[in-house]
Amino acid sequence: MKILWVEDDATTAAAMQSLLTQQHYIAEMSPDAEWAWQLLQQFEYDLIILDITLPKLDGISLCRQIRAQDIRTPILIVSSHDQIQEKAIGLDAGADDYLVKPFHPDELFARIRALLRRGGTDTIDNCINWGNLYLNSSNAEVRYCSEVLPLTPKEYAILELFLRHPKRVFSCSAILDNLWPNSDAPSEEAVRTHIKGLRQKLKSGGIQEEVVETVYGIGYRLKSIETNPIETRPIEAQPNPSSEASLTQSEPNKTKALIQDVWIRSSDRITAQLNSIQTGIERLNQDLTAEIIERSEELAIAHQDAHTLAGSLGIFGFSEASHLAQQIEQLFQQFEQLDTREINQLQALLDRLRAEINL
Repeated sequence: MKILWVEDDATTAAAMQSLLTQQHYIAEMSPDAEWAWQLLQQFEYDLIILDITLPKLDGISLCRQIRAQDIRTPILIVSSHDQIQEKAIGLDAGADDYLVKPFHPDELFARIRALLRRGGTDTIDNCINWGNLYLNSSNAEVRYCSEVLPLTPKEYAILELFLRHPKRVFSCSAILDNLWPNSDAPSEEAVRTHIKGLRQKLKSGGIQEEVVETVYGIGYRLKSIETNPIETRPIEAQPNPSSEASLTQSEPNKTKALIQDVWIRSSDRITAQLNSIQTGIERLNQDLTAEIIERSEELAIAHQDAHTLAGSLGIFGFSEASHLAQQIEQLFQQFEQLDTREINQLQALLDRLRAEINL
């Protein structure tokens, strides 16, 4: 399943791309609405996720533009604005759902699954089989005769693509379009290498027949199996369902490790955002001394960074820090009415925020 996420904050985008990839989604990240619109003209997506606060064109306007062109792809809006009026505007613009930042990854994945089912593009609750070969998309597990096959993420994705489209022939370029983000697509030779690796692992697992066969001059397809055609069965009917419990228990640890890795890689950027908020507070103090508080570039950047942190910190598990960033954002929003006491409050909130995330 291919998802387009429009998010201007690099920290949030990196975290979400890692988490979606872990769940075997193909995630294309766009930093603004204009670039997202260009992608939508060239590629098909199963789901679009829009942040509201975007440069150049906001997410609500992009949502209206998408629906005006009769693009029916499900749309999920994510925003730190939790007022009923804001949600109503987003849904009236054509969005199918609205998720408030900060959110837990599990809630995000549940919303995604629901929207994909509603759009008729997701069979996440099903187990697909080819004879005694079973693919369970709820836990990303592939089994043959009760034995788990150790596929790489791309091998798994290729196998799932063929199992879900058993009669379709895929060229290398079509596989690239379905399974790689546009900005990260390798060469067609890489596709052939992944298919070769998939075939070898299926054979090592005991499957003597060639599951993915070559259609010379065109591409690849799933080999038909007359004696036991492909079926879609409920997860409860799959072999060895007891293994699902142990695998599910490991998912939180995988998610935590991924989030921690993105956090480490994003620490410099987050530190820069905290420093810009500090610069904004210092500018407020200067303006207050001069008895003229005017909207400046420093204040605009500080306000935007506080807004961004309010959304991104919750993803990393810092719920209190996210709440503190929201309070800072609200104070910056009414900068013209701030007095000495409220500016000191801003500084205290920032100090607590730094302490919460140890940066």
